[in-house]
Amino acid sequence: MSMIGAIGSGYGAYANQMSMAAAGGGYAAGSAGKAEQAGKAILNPGQPTEAKPGKRVSPAECETCKNRKYQDGSDEMVSFKTAQHISPQAAASRVRGHEAEHVSNAYKDAAMNNGKVLQASVSIKTAVCPECGRTYVAGGETCTKIAYSNEENPYIQARKNMNKQGLLGANVDLAG
Repeated sequence: MSMIGAIGSGYGAYANQMSMAAAGGGYAAGSAGKAEQAGKAILNPGQPTEAKPGKRVSPAECETCKNRKYQDGSDEMVSFKTAQHISPQAAASRVRGHEAEHVSNAYKDAAMNNGKVLQASVSIKTAVCPECGRTYVAGGETCTKIAYSNEENPYIQARKNMNKQGLLGANVDLAG
């Protein structure tokens, strides 16, 4: 089979999803109708209402995911100082934006105090909900390293003098 034939047009997968949803195969259209008929509110639309083996509830009615809150534990003035709920669909972008605030604060602090940002990295943490088994964004962590120059420090002056002694005459152009 050629690569072009393997890619396909994309309509086949859509048609299969629609036929399975019409047959009640666990997709959003089929499962939403069942939940509404049972008189339950859909907490997580688009999720199947059947509980997976080994899980207590279906992803559509998980109270843990519904009540999850995010809060910042740092001493900086950034968002999420008080616990707030974020929908599972928006959690990744909101956490990424929050961690970007920490990076921005590091650059501002370095600029105001004659420093240089050596490194700034953000890692997004994920976890698995024990109730429904869905993977969710659990939080984030920002790591920054800033070097501040302090010309009045005698140890800095001594180190510069040592470096000066080692570098004098190191680059001599004898061809000149």
